[in-house]
Amino acid sequence: MSVQSIFIVIISSFFLVSGSSFARTISPEGAQAYIISPIDGEMITGPVTVVFGLKGMGVAPAGIDKPNTGHHHLLIDVEDSPALDKPLPANANHKHFGGGQTEITIELSPGKHTLQLIMGDKGHIPHSPPVMSEITTITVK
Repeated sequence: MSVQSIFIVIISSFFLVSGSSFARTISPEGAQAYIISPIDGEMITGPVTVVFGLKGMGVAPAGIDKPNTGHHHLLIDVEDSPALDKPLPANANHKHFGGGQTEITIELSPGKHTLQLIMGDKGHIPHSPPVMSEITTITVK
């Protein structure tokens, strides 16, 4: 087999693996994520401080493999739920808190916005079943 053929096989294998599902961490029974503040329906002036709540499991930084823990991800104005079998994306609408943070102050444009928390395991993959908050809708003046 030529070097070029071996290279093609390796690259093809990478794409097959990267496109497939990842093993998910089991969430503790009854675990709940919730947004403490702001409250659903609230009209606020920016900047917006979002305070995270968690019940039935602990918070650990990304990369730490400790049972019954995870770290928060904040979904901002996300219409479709992210894939639950892959690492959560990191962008303006999907904020990662891999350091174990439990709140953030953000600037949001005036108007309606949705906020939702989802817990990720050491590799940013949602737990099974997912530990996620209800969607909180706010209006920024």
